[in-house]
Amino acid sequence: MVKRPDFISKQYAFTAYIRDPENNPQPEDVEERRLKVYRELFYNNVEDFLANTYPVLRKITADAHWHAMIQDYFANHFARTPLFPEMPREFLKYLEKERMPCPNDPVFLLELAHYEWVELALSILDKDIDMSDVNAAGNLLDGVPVISPLAWLLNYRFPVHKISPEFQPQAADMDPTYLLVYRDHDYEVRFIEANPVSARLTQLVIDNHNKTGRELLEQIADELDHPQPQTVIHGGLDILTDLKHRHVILGVAG
Repeated sequence: MVKRPDFISKQYAFTAYIRDPENNPQPEDVEERRLKVYRELFYNNVEDFLANTYPVLRKITADAHWHAMIQDYFANHFARTPLFPEMPREFLKYLEKERMPCPNDPVFLLELAHYEWVELALSILDKDIDMSDVNAAGNLLDGVPVISPLAWLLNYRFPVHKISPEFQPQAADMDPTYLLVYRDHDYEVRFIEANPVSARLTQLVIDNHNKTGRELLEQIADELDHPQPQTVIHGGLDILTDLKHRHVILGVAG
């Protein structure tokens, strides 16, 4: 191994102690009082930012357990980016791949964290909507519907949007929870709870490149083996129109 320059070795030793003082030696050339100030400053900034990003998770988690979890993340996770807005995603990676099972963790921990992270992720997503090939006034049945790149369809085993200190499910639901999350023209992130049919239609629109809205709805009617396909088409048009009003669907391919 290539020997690190002394100043880099000192930086590594300093940050190792700041992150995890119980398992790393205190740097000899820095007084304890100053180290305590640095440690509290760094930890408190990280903890405060994560608590604000994951407010429901913070609210339902006992103080001791919350701080133990943040300390474990702070001490052991190797972040791939120095950007502060990316820290919540780094914390989610820690929950997904690194956190050891803990009996005090709720069974919905990862899904709730993902749900809360999505709001931040969409709010800062740097993506422009290109309307050059979209006819905003086009017929949603006769044309090919185009969905906003700022709309995500999510599905969870737990009703994450309902979790609170008063409601904490102990087992996954039999049926998935579908949520459509999108950023509107005012840069507000909004959530819509979708039923299986509207979720299926939304997913078909997301994946679609050449089928008209009518063809997508006929496909759903066929999947449902519905005796009156026209009823599905009428109901589906209402869904498409509502999503158009919300700017989730931008129009049809122009």
